[in-house]
Amino acid sequence: MVDENEIKGGAKEIGGKIKEAAGRAVGNERLEAEGEVDQVEGKTQKNYGKVKDAVKDQIS
Repeated sequence: MVDENEIKGGAKEIGGKIKEAAGRAVGNERLEAEGEVDQVEGKTQKNYGKVKDAVKDQIS
């Protein structure tokens, strides 16, 4: 079963990629950097969800 954090993290990671690309396209370094941060946060949340799900499976 997929954990809620995996879904939310994946969405944040994709949003970060879009934000980074938009920042790069318009030459806005701050927007580009925010996109990179969002990607890291999203990937971290997604991985947390995977670990949480794996632990849940091991306990069951």
